[in-house]
Amino acid sequence: MTFEKVRDILVEELDLDVDEVTMESDIREDLGADSLDMVDLIMSIEDAFEIKVEENDAVNIKTVGDIVSYIGK
Repeated sequence: MTFEKVRDILVEELDLDVDEVTMESDIREDLGADSLDMVDLIMSIEDAFEIKVEENDAVNIKTVGDIVSYIGK
C-alpha cells in the first residue's frame, strides 16, 4: 500500500510510467529527478502521508525503497 502510494506520487511528479518505478529505483539516476524535483517530491510525500521529513533525513533518501522505509518508521 505504501509503495503504491509513493509510486503514484513519483509517476505524477516526474511524468513516468508506472512500470519504471520499483523499490530499487534510484530517484535521481534511474528516474531523472533533479534537486528541485526532490524538494517537490518530499513536500508531496509529507502531504500524502501527513509526516515531516527532516532535512538531514531527506539527503539520505536515494531510492524508492528509502522513502517507503522512512514512512514506515
